[in-house]
Amino acid sequence: MTGCLQTHARQYKIAIDELAYSFEVIEAEHPDQVEAKPEDGVLIYGLFMDGARYNREHKCIDDQLLDVLYDPMPLIHFKPTKDYVPKEEEYSCPMYKTGLRQGVLSTTGASTNYVISVELPCNTDGDVYAPPAHWIRRAAAMLCQLND
Repeated sequence: MTGCLQTHARQYKIAIDELAYSFEVIEAEHPDQVEAKPEDGVLIYGLFMDGARYNREHKCIDDQLLDVLYDPMPLIHFKPTKDYVPKEEEYSCPMYKTGLRQGVLSTTGASTNYVISVELPCNTDGDVYAPPAHWIRRAAAMLCQLND
């Protein structure tokens, strides 16, 4: 991920400190289903939601389905963006390497299991709206791999 930011910074002559990722969830489930590959950034697939799911119909984070513990995520486009500021109405979903959500603290003070927070849209359809605080209380997160 750092390499992608470095490449983008060099290509567009932007200081790497000014770059961060913005995120776009794509309807496709696998990169082979995407006709026009993005010029910048990377397409990430193979992630799972824990404590929530991504509602493909409403294009937002939503409650888990019954009997589905880990819901697969569609493709996510990680786009290097200059001076990116997340929207308040989006949920900063933490992404972990494993479902244990723990790890040794590194020299930066962050867990070695934590990867990045991915901004996901919350449902804004009237009475179904669940603000980001709702997903924080639910401890909704993304996982790179399952424990089983």
